[in-house]
Amino acid sequence: MIENENLRLLDKITFPKDLRQLSIEQLPQVCKELRETIINELSVNPGHLASSLGTVELTVALHYVFATPTDRLVWDVGHQAYGHKILTGRKEIFSTNRKLNGVRPFPSPSESEYDTFACGHASNSISAALGMAVAAKRLNKKNQHTVAIIGDGSMSGGLAFEGLNNVSSTPNDMLIILNDNNMSIDRSVGGMEKYLLQLDTNETYNKIRFKASQWLHSKGYLTDKRRQMIIRLNNAIKSALSSQQNVFEGMNIRYFGPFEGHDVIELVHMLRRLKDMKGPKMLHLHTIKGKGYAPAEEQATVWHAPGKFDPATGTRIVSDESNTPPRYQDVFGETLLELAKMNDKIVGVTPAMPTGCSMNIMMAEMSDRTFDVGIAEGHAVTFSAGMAKDGLIPFCNIYSAFAQRAYDNIIHDTALLNLPVIFCFDRAGLVGEDGPTHHGVFDLAALQPVPNLIISSPMDECELRRLMYTAQLPNHGPFVIRYPRGKGTLVDWRCALEAVEIGKGRCLTEGEDVAVITLGPLGNDVQQIIKELSSEGNNTSVAHYDLRFLKPLDEQLLHEVGKKFKRIITIEDAVKDGGMGSSITCWMKDHNYHPTIVRMGVPDSFIEHGTVDELRKIAGYDKAAIKQEILG
Repeated sequence: MIENENLRLLDKITFPKDLRQLSIEQLPQVCKELRETIINELSVNPGHLASSLGTVELTVALHYVFATPTDRLVWDVGHQAYGHKILTGRKEIFSTNRKLNGVRPFPSPSESEYDTFACGHASNSISAALGMAVAAKRLNKKNQHTVAIIGDGSMSGGLAFEGLNNVSSTPNDMLIILNDNNMSIDRSVGGMEKYLLQLDTNETYNKIRFKASQWLHSKGYLTDKRRQMIIRLNNAIKSALSSQQNVFEGMNIRYFGPFEGHDVIELVHMLRRLKDMKGPKMLHLHTIKGKGYAPAEEQATVWHAPGKFDPATGTRIVSDESNTPPRYQDVFGETLLELAKMNDKIVGVTPAMPTGCSMNIMMAEMSDRTFDVGIAEGHAVTFSAGMAKDGLIPFCNIYSAFAQRAYDNIIHDTALLNLPVIFCFDRAGLVGEDGPTHHGVFDLAALQPVPNLIISSPMDECELRRLMYTAQLPNHGPFVIRYPRGKGTLVDWRCALEAVEIGKGRCLTEGEDVAVITLGPLGNDVQQIIKELSSEGNNTSVAHYDLRFLKPLDEQLLHEVGKKFKRIITIEDAVKDGGMGSSITCWMKDHNYHPTIVRMGVPDSFIEHGTVDELRKIAGYDKAAIKQEILG
């Protein structure tokens, strides 16, 4: 039961300077009130719950010890940072979190000076924080401290290891805090996660070593060169005695931990001891995702972003979804299992999103043929390419926005070799409340120039099934299928699995005055608009073409359109510069057709957060805008 008492201490805190006026003994109460605030707010305004509950004590301790915003706190994955937002001037408006024109879904320097870097994607905190630490040294900001807070599965990302490698060889005094909750969205996987669970260092030993190093340094005995020699000797002795190699100290990064991460007073003491220590260091904390709220602790994956719920009972408020269209991700998951039963060469790959993309459906029945590789999109692609090279048929499912981090792997390791990897890009297009870091709007423009790629988008659930079936057939290279977040349009979606002719679109409605060409589910809006115009008695004759494939283009269809129409409208749920509309415009010019072409899609700007309908209106391709453009 969440208490509804007056939040006495939190009411006094607007910024961290107010927090630092409290005694250390009052901090547990601040943590209690902060945790209750997060739970109560998110019960009515959904967001990322469990991760932020797990970092309450760490957040309070960091802002209590460090002089933020002068000192730099660099968060990794904004899922952890709701407490940070509340303590840094956004408490009164936190109820607008993720809403149009409200608090942004993830930390952003555009919103607050306390938000030092963008962190919608994972694994970038160490690299960014190292850059800030080097800048502080170069600019002689002697009193500025830099802290990277990485965790929630982010240590499996390759960029984290690239950052660690550079930290070990670049002079810096930064502190890396590993928030180790053994989770990302689903439970974390891989050798690093197992290593972190097993790693152990004696706390008393670390305290003694730290005090000894302070004394030696004050006497002038501990120069930087001698310190490195002592660390290497000390690490060798520790490894020999414990039969355990510490990978961090092997990189000359002082390691402390693992410690329990929910004792705020002890965290303050530890951070104070580490604050002015020279050289790079890592503090390893064990935390519990969903800490302090029993339902979230018991089912952290479900409560990562649970939607609305009753905070008193922990009952999630779920609308009746019987007799409604399914989510595209569930159609993917069910169809993948169906195809895998038909073809034993099919395997599934996902970077830490088995539940988010519904690959868990196949995983439950065929665990030996599904691979969760952790937050490592580049590896997911190249791993898939390796399997394809030697005869398997991998379905590699990545959220569209996260696939941006695997661009080189798609080109160099897959397309160049023309390997039959099937890329299923979930959350394509504007995704809504998660905002610009998560909108999957760049994939079409980025991938269109890449040779050997087949690029498609289904208009509905049946088309998704048909494209997936087509993709696993032999004699083609890499095959991209992109589809949006959320529900489709068909209640009866279990159609027969039939092949689609690659590069072949279709005319859905004949017309004479204007041709509308769509790619993907936006075609359903156009079909509704055409019906509305007909019922309203409007005389505009609209032809509608579902392109299906951006690559290869259906040239026969485009010749038909180019010969017949003087006015063409292209509509895509993606950036319009470089995407489908641009491709059609170039094709028409190359083939000496000169119609008036209006391209509708995401403009050349980052679209913020809000509902999908709100954002499409802002971007200029909601139903009203499309209808107005058709009418001219």
